[in-house]
Amino acid sequence: MLYWLHQTLDINILGYLTIRGGLAFFIALALTLFIMPFFIRWAQKTSSVQPINDWAPERHKEKASTPTMGGIVFIGATILASLLTIKFSNVYALTAIGTLILFSLIGFQDDYAKIRKNENLAGLKARTKLLLQIGAAVIIACSLCLYADFNTDLYVPFLKSPVMDMGVFAVVLWVLVIIATSNAVNLTDGLDGLATVPSLAALTSFVIIIYITGHVKFSAYLLMPNFNVGEVAIVAAALMGALTGFLWFNCHPAEVFMGDSGSLTVGAFLGYLAIISKSEILLLLIGSIFVIETLSVILQVGSFKLRKKRVFLMAPIHHHFEMKHWAENKIIVRFWIIAILSNLVALISLKIR
Repeated sequence: MLYWLHQTLDINILGYLTIRGGLAFFIALALTLFIMPFFIRWAQKTSSVQPINDWAPERHKEKASTPTMGGIVFIGATILASLLTIKFSNVYALTAIGTLILFSLIGFQDDYAKIRKNENLAGLKARTKLLLQIGAAVIIACSLCLYADFNTDLYVPFLKSPVMDMGVFAVVLWVLVIIATSNAVNLTDGLDGLATVPSLAALTSFVIIIYITGHVKFSAYLLMPNFNVGEVAIVAAALMGALTGFLWFNCHPAEVFMGDSGSLTVGAFLGYLAIISKSEILLLLIGSIFVIETLSVILQVGSFKLRKKRVFLMAPIHHHFEMKHWAENKIIVRFWIIAILSNLVALISLKIR
């Protein structure tokens, strides 16, 4: 709508991507801060609270009355803020919004099933959930190929030229990136604010990278690929604003959890951002906390199946530190520090090509 005002009423300031990105941030922030208290009260009245896994550390039992599904509020705020600020002719921005919608629907189904049965493990069956994620990821990847005619080259950090053209295999990689990142953020979302700040750090990096990638002069100066993806930075900025508003209520002790409707969606969106910015490999550094959490689960399961021994006291790894009696705040803040530092390194690497 704001871009339409720029074209129709000749309001030049609304033509700038940075202005519309800033407005998207604050619109989503304001919407989340305004709506979330009403949502929390509704969730408490309807017992839409977080079922706690029986295997979770004992101190998690006190969180059993905390409302969940907060993701539907901040994802909804993101979508509304984006629709008010993006240029509708940009396929990449529309696909970004499509990513938010598809994965929030999957997450909502999972959250609703858990709440209805009051059982943490009673959500969507693992196979059903994975199939829905694959279906959504295939739609997104094919949209890039069919409607955006997106480049299928693979770029590697520190190299100024693509290492190969993946061709049709690009779709396979993109689907894997989206699904893996979606589930990685979901695994990380186990403590108050633990997934929120690393997600904000990753979004900040991607906003910068996508803005550079969509800018002819900046991308040429930094020897980065150039695509018309700049509008997606507005959607990412809107999600940053919404997550900042959510963090107001999600910081320890949390008043609300994002649930799968939030974590699956944020993860899938980060995967999408990595794809359109040609940062699929750099995502390992940008999302370092999510990678560490996922690897801890893989190592734990693999070790137990092969050796009948556990590597960690409990996985994901944040539970390991809980079992070692670290204070929850200490675990959260230290993970935040790692996430912020790894994103700074990722941004520094853009200049080394």
